[in-house]
Amino acid sequence: MKLIYRQHAVRRMFERRISTADVGAALASGRVIEDYPTDTPYPSCLWLGFAGNRPLHLVFADNPDDGERVIITVYEPDPALWLADLATRKNP
Repeated sequence: MKLIYRQHAVRRMFERRISTADVGAALASGRVIEDYPTDTPYPSCLWLGFAGNRPLHLVFADNPDDGERVIITVYEPDPALWLADLATRKNP
């Protein structure tokens, strides 16, 4: 599947020093932790993966008609917002 990076994702990756290689590693080593089935134009999800020891959250949507995975944003999960598994949100 071809990766397409939204402008927002590219900007955030630059600010956070996250490379396309980091994104690839996270996609290869992770799993979906939340689904957003009503997002448009395609359903999206939140993915937890790792680039080496660095945990990353990626939000992406798949466009199966064009064989594309659209990367919407990428960030390191904030321990103040996530439990130790980095997959479960803390209750507010």
